[in-house]
Amino acid sequence: MGYLNSNISFSSDINFMDFFKTIENRYSVISYKDKKVEKIKLDKILHAANVAPTAANAQPFKIFIAKTKGNEEEFRKVYGRDWCLEAPLVLCVASIPEKAWKRQDGKNYHEVDTAIVSDHIILAATALGLGTCWIANFDEKATREFFDIPRYMIPEIITPIGYANDAPHKKVRRDMSELVKFKE
Repeated sequence: MGYLNSNISFSSDINFMDFFKTIENRYSVISYKDKKVEKIKLDKILHAANVAPTAANAQPFKIFIAKTKGNEEEFRKVYGRDWCLEAPLVLCVASIPEKAWKRQDGKNYHEVDTAIVSDHIILAATALGLGTCWIANFDEKATREFFDIPRYMIPEIITPIGYANDAPHKKVRRDMSELVKFKE
């Protein structure tokens, strides 16, 4: 596919959004333009995933990428919404539990690490002017088959990646007093 470039960095001629503006601008895109994602942008998104923090820097994940064109019928088994097929790419982040750090009480951090990596992917895409949609409501068996994910890995999220063809909707958020407790 030619997208993988381990020598990528964030310094280039591509314009990036301010970090806080990126966070504010991110939304679940459910309509995509028929426009290819440039290699440099995908490289930067993958670099963001690679530098994401994971417990004990274990990096217990694998990213699977597929083109949607030509794979429509098979992908519908993974996630049956046609809007997802409008994006040129779909990505799956799978965790590898046996590679993950485990806390002293036995808690395995593979899901936490995968969520962090996925968030880096989604925010990097937003910063680069691309849209995504965090999807957890997929068919696991079909996802394994579609992306050829080995049994020792767990598909955690999928997201389309492409140029948005819709507009952000108003986000309703809870009051900060409901979300934060501060002890002095």
